[in-house]
Amino acid sequence: MEANTRSTTGRLPAAFLTPGSSSFIDFLGDHSPELLPGNRTLPPLKGAVELPHGTTIVAATFGGGVILAGDRRATMGNMIAQRDIEKVFPADEYSAVGIAGTAGLAVEMVKLFQLELEHYEKIEGATLSLEGKANRLSTMIRGNLAMAMQGLAVVPLFAGYDTEREKGRIFSYDVTGGRSEEHGFASTGSGSVFARGALKKLYRKDLTERQTATVVIQALYDAADDDSATGGPDLTRRIFPIVTVIDEDGFRRLAEDEVAEIARSVVDARLERPDGPQAEVL
Repeated sequence: MEANTRSTTGRLPAAFLTPGSSSFIDFLGDHSPELLPGNRTLPPLKGAVELPHGTTIVAATFGGGVILAGDRRATMGNMIAQRDIEKVFPADEYSAVGIAGTAGLAVEMVKLFQLELEHYEKIEGATLSLEGKANRLSTMIRGNLAMAMQGLAVVPLFAGYDTEREKGRIFSYDVTGGRSEEHGFASTGSGSVFARGALKKLYRKDLTERQTATVVIQALYDAADDDSATGGPDLTRRIFPIVTVIDEDGFRRLAEDEVAEIARSVVDARLERPDGPQAEVL
């Protein structure tokens, strides 16, 4: 790309130094559209091709913000491709993305989204609202629709702390880029139906941060219990879910020791009650 964009004097073109759009994606589309994930030309396929897929992501709000978490397993067909993949990433200071779908493409999309938000802040001198960030991610997913129709889908979960409303918010997407705001909790990925069932029974609006972290780990445990593509806490290898918090102080990832402590308590409790905590009938 560098050789094609430099002028004969060896300097970058003026358009690169004074971009007119606050969108990095639009800028890249104008100058090197082939670098956008959705514009890639796929080679002809002969038979089925298995690619690593990320699986289950969950999110839940609490009084001070929102928690976004994910299991660590990536699968390739019926095989475990990776046991310790990272699926939850900061988008900027006050938001994060959890990825489900084609792993390599999803990670590339997250990196491009991070650049998009950073570019906007540098050009405009201000950060996008949380709604604006959710909309930008929706546009990126929509741009990947052609790839999704060929089996390379990316369906993330986006969460952040809304500094204007002073609360945590969650946004889910479909493969066409359709965006929905979720209230309370949400999940995506192959084990999402089981995780959502657990969240539906355990979630309450008055949970503390620690309790909410426990609930999302319980949900991921239930997802792993019924979905082979979702990985549960691996005590022997010390591989535990990634749990992140976004609140008024910004994004932070819970320390591994803290997550391990919660995960161990969940596993110990499951030895006595394999189906997990029971919700009241009324």
